[in-house]
Amino acid sequence: MREMLTGGPLDILTGDYLAELTMLILGRSRLKDPTRGYATTFLRQLEEELGLAHERGVKIVANAGGLNPAGLADAVRELARKVGVPVRVAHVEGDSLPVPEGFLTANAYLGGAGIAACLTAGADIVVTGRVTDAALVTGPAAAHFGWGPGDHDALAGAVVAGHVLECGTQATGGNYSFFRGHDLRRPGFPVAEIHADGSSVITKHDGTGGVVDLGTVTAQLLYETGGARYAGPDVTARLDTVRLTQDGPDRVRITGVRGEAPPPTLKVGLNRLGGWRNEVVFVLTGLDIEAKAQLVREQFADALARSGAEPDEVRWELSRTDRADAATEESASALLRLVVRDRDQETVGRAVSGAAIELALGSYPGFHVTAPPGRGAPYGVFEARYVPAGEVPHLAVLPDGRRQSLAPPATTQPLRDADEPPLPEPLPDPGPTRSAPLGRIAGARSGDKGGDANVGVWAADDDAWRWLAHELTVERFRELLPETAALTVVRHLLPNLRALNFTVHGLLGEGVAAQHRFDPQAKAVGEWLRSRHLPIPVALLETVHAPEAHA
Repeated sequence: MREMLTGGPLDILTGDYLAELTMLILGRSRLKDPTRGYATTFLRQLEEELGLAHERGVKIVANAGGLNPAGLADAVRELARKVGVPVRVAHVEGDSLPVPEGFLTANAYLGGAGIAACLTAGADIVVTGRVTDAALVTGPAAAHFGWGPGDHDALAGAVVAGHVLECGTQATGGNYSFFRGHDLRRPGFPVAEIHADGSSVITKHDGTGGVVDLGTVTAQLLYETGGARYAGPDVTARLDTVRLTQDGPDRVRITGVRGEAPPPTLKVGLNRLGGWRNEVVFVLTGLDIEAKAQLVREQFADALARSGAEPDEVRWELSRTDRADAATEESASALLRLVVRDRDQETVGRAVSGAAIELALGSYPGFHVTAPPGRGAPYGVFEARYVPAGEVPHLAVLPDGRRQSLAPPATTQPLRDADEPPLPEPLPDPGPTRSAPLGRIAGARSGDKGGDANVGVWAADDDAWRWLAHELTVERFRELLPETAALTVVRHLLPNLRALNFTVHGLLGEGVAAQHRFDPQAKAVGEWLRSRHLPIPVALLETVHAPEAHA
């Protein structure tokens, strides 16, 4: 927060504190103390920087209110009195819906209208509950420029800018395929310069680390999106209309974004406790790794059967991290991971930990585990549902305490897939090929949406795009990533970005809180894809100006 306030000019400082997993964590926190349910990190940051923000005339908009935006607004007022800074505080509420039986939280994703109303009424600080990540930008932009609900193109441009900003340094070189060659010891945070027509420039404060270029912005645009229509409560942005141009060092201009009326429904995120899980990681060292793994699997199954424990789910995964004739014990070792889940804590607790301990002196040679087995821990499940927007109250509680109700957009449009654009012309004569990692000519970024994974892949230049669009089909994608072979995979083309976006349905099971797989948020699926070898035209390997990927 201090870096952003002191590093250069700023009108609005935004903060995105809520992920799907965060809402579950806040739900459990609220069970212990009904006065909480908001992100206390925001208060700690604000205590140090509130005076500086006031001195510089910077307004602050954050969704740190979580499940209790009114409570956080009161806490901010108390903090302001304590530090002696006169600020006007407002908040947005209405997203919290009746919680269905068996769930901890139920929150609709609101748009930016409530934020805009608070700022228009003179608020210096606006805290919200569950709004879309992009609403933290569309709200301030609408207030500044006077946009109305029908200004679809301008709002869509702000949504795109908000999507680029929402993950902070992921737009300035963090989590970036072509990270080599950049100073990324401490990337600066991105800044969006937004114009009255909704176009923007993504940049960062002078002197901060990292980089802003076409690749970093493209990567973030593809992150956790799907097809050409990117729907939200304010507007549906057409990602297939986005145009990026380099506007100088560490400056990327975003233009051409078209918008359509938003859908008539709002997404509702629900969190519940799914049951209990336990995990044991066995270390297998030296020779006969597969045989050692087989032995402990058989012994563990027998021990569970004798104890009478039959967990609903038992998953084994052997990671061959070992090397032959290794110079260190660690590099001679593989990891065998056991994960069990059940609705009953005892079934995954004492029965599992007891079996693991009892095997210690009677199993494979060199038996040990990475950590002592525990009693089991609860895991969560995220679900998404949709409700008519008119059924969700959207309230701006203004600095003077007045409550302003915001009507949903009068014009809506049911969401449907956009028509797929035509494929680019294939390379006329690709010439000889050589087996090489896909990452030699393409970048990727991946992430999660509930139980689905999203993998965006973009090409480094036009020729690479022409090859990629024809080569990386759904079938080839499944072949390269065998874990997706039995799942539904949908591919979308975004030619303006020279990009393909894949949605892999069900890869993450019940979502990140359920810890279904080794990489529960699919953060590294894109890098796994880039590491896979396939025949690539030699001409592309020799001419593409992407930093070399070492395999």
